[in-house]
Amino acid sequence: MDGMHTGGCHCGHLRYQFNAPLHDIAHCHCSICRRVSGGIVTTWITVPAPAFEWVKGIPAQYDSSSTCVRYFCPSCGAQLALVTRLSPESIDVTIATLDHPEQAPAERHIWTDSRLPWLHLDEQLPGEPEETL
Repeated sequence: MDGMHTGGCHCGHLRYQFNAPLHDIAHCHCSICRRVSGGIVTTWITVPAPAFEWVKGIPAQYDSSSTCVRYFCPSCGAQLALVTRLSPESIDVTIATLDHPEQAPAERHIWTDSRLPWLHLDEQLPGEPEETL
């Protein structure tokens, strides 16, 4: 779905918007996403960086690896986005923080080599041992 999409954190301190299609959506199974989110999987959409903007609040940031900066709410702790230095022209946004996440189904799995062995989630989707896009 093309057009303007909006989202934000749980407490409302941070809000964002982006004008880009809802595609390139992936369930990430990496251990870093599990640790920083507290969830068993994090679903991301990759958006061109120029199409994304914070419209309310200033996110806190955390270098979760040598190549990745994660953005989260300094008030409620919700993880909202990340930028990898390997692809600085884009920003990844957590699907769960969209105002309408039901409009953004996942298209693939990434980091499947880190997948929890007991998790069975959208097994019909293609998977990548690491992220290749």
